[in-house]
Amino acid sequence: MAGETPSRKRRFGRLKPSETHQGGTGPSGAPEPLGEHSAALLPHAVGEGGRGPSASPDALPVPSQPPAADAAAEQVPEKAGRLAGMRRGVRRSGQSARAAVGYLADRIIENAPRIPVRDLATLRSQFPGLDPEQLADKLVAGAANGTATVGAGVGAAAMLPVPPAMPAELAAEITGVAAIELKLIAELYEVYGQRPPGTLKERSAVYLTTWSEERGIDVTKPSTYKNAALVSSGLKRELRQQIMKRMIRNLPNLLPFMIGAAVGAVINRRDTRQLAERIRKDLRVRRVSWDALELPPLEQPQQPLELSPEPGHRAHELER
Repeated sequence: MAGETPSRKRRFGRLKPSETHQGGTGPSGAPEPLGEHSAALLPHAVGEGGRGPSASPDALPVPSQPPAADAAAEQVPEKAGRLAGMRRGVRRSGQSARAAVGYLADRIIENAPRIPVRDLATLRSQFPGLDPEQLADKLVAGAANGTATVGAGVGAAAMLPVPPAMPAELAAEITGVAAIELKLIAELYEVYGQRPPGTLKERSAVYLTTWSEERGIDVTKPSTYKNAALVSSGLKRELRQQIMKRMIRNLPNLLPFMIGAAVGAVINRRDTRQLAERIRKDLRVRRVSWDALELPPLEQPQQPLELSPEPGHRAHELER
């Protein structure tokens, strides 16, 4: 209309503080308290002092988790518990294996002085007309047949595998093979004229060291055999390592359906021949002629260990 100010040029005046809380354009009444107006606008009650919402757990909204997050949260402690159980199982298995190997080492150490050993005079009477190398070949062949028989027997016992009995079968095989090979080692020392000096226990410690280290010991050096005669932690540690290697190599002997019998016979025969060859190589270098030897009869154990089959006698009987 004429005489009015255009709408784009109108000026809206600022409301006074007393008018901000009024519902209309009339005259301002009493100002509304700020606290009541704020309480009406907030969705939750104001806490003490007007500083914020109440700290009551019921007044706070609880965010809801999706089902996948809940399932993942439940699986985390379950997986952690499973892993901890597996670690405990592996640790207990390792401790049981070490205890079993230590027990076998103690048994072999106890059996070593009880192994009957034939002296040079007895060997020459049982195998007349043979030189040292031929006699050593006969002894190695007999011992290899004996250890092969032990391996075949254990493999036949495992024809129908029974898991709880497998550790006992391995232990029986290792102790039987160790006894036959210790007897072979002692008699090879006799054949090559290098009987270790000392008592029966000291000589047995020399044979144990030879078996664990798979080498011939120079008995002319006192420091060599006297240190070996003391069954110390070092010797036991070497015995445990040798037993562990034998156990790993003999695991195929437990194959079922008579496969383990054939495998055990082949493996034991091969290992015994290889051991004898290494020891003979060292003893051959320091061999003493039979004519220069004056050896007394060999001391025999009071409670000899029964070996079946006996290597030398079995080979001699097969030749007849």
